[in-house]
Amino acid sequence: MSPDSAASAYREGALETAPPIKIVRLLYQGALSFLERALACDAGDPASEFVALVSRADAVVYELRLSLDSDRAPEIAVPLQQLYLFVEDQLQQAIRDRDPAPVVAARKVLATLYEAWSKVSVSGGSAA
Repeated sequence: MSPDSAASAYREGALETAPPIKIVRLLYQGALSFLERALACDAGDPASEFVALVSRADAVVYELRLSLDSDRAPEIAVPLQQLYLFVEDQLQQAIRDRDPAPVVAARKVLATLYEAWSKVSVSGGSAA
């Protein structure tokens, strides 16, 4: 086994056994990273990675929204769904208009949510 495939197998195993809250945090980190990288691009340049990076962040937010369990915790899931829908709308607008302003708005919401999730105890059970 090559060192690269061993590292990949380790990361995959670590994710499979990670507590749900840790996975949620990693998803937020990934989305925020994609948005930071997108904001560093020239949104108006068709050759830039702006659209691809915003699209990747949008896919992460979409997965976060789909993972919500409104039956278990509707008091958390319903407001989170509304926030995720807002973020998705902003990211789609950024892609459509090749405009970084909606990315800034979406990033602000995700950063606030990430901060809140960072304060949740890992031993506190599963995420919404």
